[in-house]
Amino acid sequence: MKTLPLAGLALALLIPLHAPAAEKDPQTGLIVAEGWETVRNNCTACHSAGLVTQNSGSRNHWLGLIRWMQDTQNLWQFDPKTEETILDYLSTHYGVKEGARREPLPRELMPVNPYKAEATSS
Repeated sequence: MKTLPLAGLALALLIPLHAPAAEKDPQTGLIVAEGWETVRNNCTACHSAGLVTQNSGSRNHWLGLIRWMQDTQNLWQFDPKTEETILDYLSTHYGVKEGARREPLPRELMPVNPYKAEATSS
């Protein structure tokens, strides 16, 4: 059965060694996939898409960033469908990276900063 090894070789030549690179929007650098236009239209109204593409994180991380922007940066409230689309897109295409650094420690677990000026009572 000399055809079996040849068939395996032919099959191996048809399978790419790595996944093809995702298509990116030339203007923003965002990965073109379901929801990318919603992210572009909402996120780049206030900052560059580069701020999105250089980051990654879990769905909860992205939700936390959205809430922080809403609480401190005057980001408007999204309707539930828009927020779901944004979170689906970001967590899928800019999700947790394999081998990336751990999440930061919560502030309450951090040691006291010895260089931070503390208010003193006079």
